[in-house]
Amino acid sequence: MRVVNELVNDGIRISLFEWNNKYIIKFELGNMEQTFKVPAMDVLEENDLEALMGGVFFEQVKKRFDEMHQSLQNVTKNF
Repeated sequence: MRVVNELVNDGIRISLFEWNNKYIIKFELGNMEQTFKVPAMDVLEENDLEALMGGVFFEQVKKRFDEMHQSLQNVTKNF
């Protein structure tokens, strides 16, 4: 697995890997993570993947983290 890029945006760690003819984009926030796989054949240039690290897609990732956090809080509050 090759690390293509790593950065932090709005407190979320973003890692971009290339592995097995796919790009893997991993978003991490605390103890939660979201992973997306994009076939390498669908990507003309690695720079095109930067669109997934910001903009509307990234806003949806942040919203999903909020939903994940709330779901986890709801289920663990009775522990």
